[in-house]
Amino acid sequence: MRAVINDHARRFISIVVLGILYWFARLPDISSQERVELAGRFQFTAHELPQVPGVESRQVRPVHPSLQHISAWISSVGGAIALADLDGDALSNDICYVDTCTDQVVVTQVPGSGERFAPFRLDPGPALFDRTTMAPMGCVPGDLNEDGLSDVLVYYWGRTPLAFLRRRGPEALSLESHQLRASDYAVHEVVSGGERWYTNAATRCDIDGDGHFDLLIGNYFQDQARILDAAGDGIEEMQDSMSRAFNGGTNRLLLWRQATSGVEPMVEFREIPDVLNAEGEPVAEGWTLAIGAADLNGDLLPEIYFANDFGPDRLLHNQSQPGRPRFALLTGRRGFTTPSSKVLGADSFKGMGIDFGDVNSDGELDIYVSNIADQFALEESHFLFTNMGRPELIERGIAPFTDRGEALGVARSGWGWGLRLADFDNDGVLEAVQATGFVKGTANRWPELHEIAMGNDGLLFSPSSWHRFQPGDDLSGGNHNPFFVRASDGRFYDIAAQLGIDQAQITRGVATADVDADGDLDFAVGNQWEPSQFYRNQCPQSGAFLGLRLLLPLAGQELQRSVIHKGHPLPEVRGLPAIGAAARLDFPNGKTLVAQVDGGNGHSGVRSHELHFGLGPGPVKAALRVKLQWRGSDGKIRRELLELTPGWHTVLLANT
Repeated sequence: MRAVINDHARRFISIVVLGILYWFARLPDISSQERVELAGRFQFTAHELPQVPGVESRQVRPVHPSLQHISAWISSVGGAIALADLDGDALSNDICYVDTCTDQVVVTQVPGSGERFAPFRLDPGPALFDRTTMAPMGCVPGDLNEDGLSDVLVYYWGRTPLAFLRRRGPEALSLESHQLRASDYAVHEVVSGGERWYTNAATRCDIDGDGHFDLLIGNYFQDQARILDAAGDGIEEMQDSMSRAFNGGTNRLLLWRQATSGVEPMVEFREIPDVLNAEGEPVAEGWTLAIGAADLNGDLLPEIYFANDFGPDRLLHNQSQPGRPRFALLTGRRGFTTPSSKVLGADSFKGMGIDFGDVNSDGELDIYVSNIADQFALEESHFLFTNMGRPELIERGIAPFTDRGEALGVARSGWGWGLRLADFDNDGVLEAVQATGFVKGTANRWPELHEIAMGNDGLLFSPSSWHRFQPGDDLSGGNHNPFFVRASDGRFYDIAAQLGIDQAQITRGVATADVDADGDLDFAVGNQWEPSQFYRNQCPQSGAFLGLRLLLPLAGQELQRSVIHKGHPLPEVRGLPAIGAAARLDFPNGKTLVAQVDGGNGHSGVRSHELHFGLGPGPVKAALRVKLQWRGSDGKIRRELLELTPGWHTVLLANT
């Protein structure tokens, strides 16, 4: 009898312990009423982006024979998108996106923005692009040759990046017509020599502080591989570890050298070899999926974040001088209760996307990073590295960031990719949109993936050790893109379902911009193997905002003080988007808002070059004190304090 009682007691105790553990492990939630109230602040209307016919559509890419049994895995990237001002009307209402079904880079206008031009593709021609061995992976709009016209950098699998430079002259459309066509662009090889790169990320920034904008290129598979060559021989190599793989393609730093404008424009960059392998660490050979560049210590030299698949992410302290780039590796510090995988630079599995934003309004940029955090495989979770506000630690090699993704509610969502932090209702608090999903099918392949992930690293590099992942197989194919909003308890909650934007999509990139200058941010998503989408913001009760279009004068213009133009758009005010320029708003209540002009950070998604600040509910009539700092065309740091009323402003920054 005593044995029976003891057995019942043990069962009872076990149930109680499990209940307690469940209580502590369960995710916090808010009431359905609060979800409805949060959703009432937002409204988006979805529009499918047009496709350009004429090229055969497909749902998987031809791959090397040794990779054929994992063709769906190999073919899982490329759905890229960017919002920008390409036609010179001063509105970021143009879209560049990669149609993965046809391997085309498409330029079109935002749906509902008028009949300005017909969609067209940026086609390099057969001499530079072979669809049987190459595929476009992303596009980064920007003024590459610094002539006041917006160009497009396109990066690929199977070749080096190409620059599509906007022409001037009699053969080009009038710049004042704000129309575009394919013949308005001249294609130019950024790197010559016929090398095969497998690029998944690229961004622009002034790395060495010389006043010109350089290129950072993040490569994935090994250089010279034949991943998309269905007629190739031999065996292609996969990663040599699930957590410490350093056999990927080589990341590149390309310093701006010179450029010309006209009918046949040109831009030249100079590659600086081996400089990214800071302190002997194999930084440049990670399997890079995303790049972030932002100034984290106030010297207007951007630090670099490489988000890597199959290994630790890398944060580099920029110690460069003009023409002489130099970097030091930064690593976070582990506390007594901190898992090593939560320490910046010591993480081990996935780095799929990155964005910078001040999530707690303390005047310091935080870092938001995507990983794989699916319900079937919570391998590492997404990170929200909050800034400790101690930039002096950077000089000691310490990354002053603490992961608070779990505490803030953004650690778990799905198989994550690109993401964006932005204030969509102008309440002064950032929301987060994240791209999720991997491959969509009917056969669940999570058991096979788990078996591979837990296997011997020594076998991974050989494709023959991998299970089948082909069309029809499914890994996180039912994910939707979360729309995270911060609730009254301080945590973020996904309210995509309440907003009616929770459709299952296989998304890679997220781009944001105020496409119609109405003061609220819109966004677009780049999808894999299905149409991409644009979401127009129709926020019912948007707060006040401050918008900044920061421009550097063109060559030959000299300004000793910045010139402020109220309003937007102002196409007659021309200049270079001041990538890396920083703005800071300090409020009497101690709240601070900061942002920097983005040159293409993240995975597969590019936001516009404007800065946007939500100012909170209610009218704001008083002038705002805005602290600006930037580097002029001579590379010298300049600072200015402006008083600006809410609304859009175009500021032509001083350069002398």
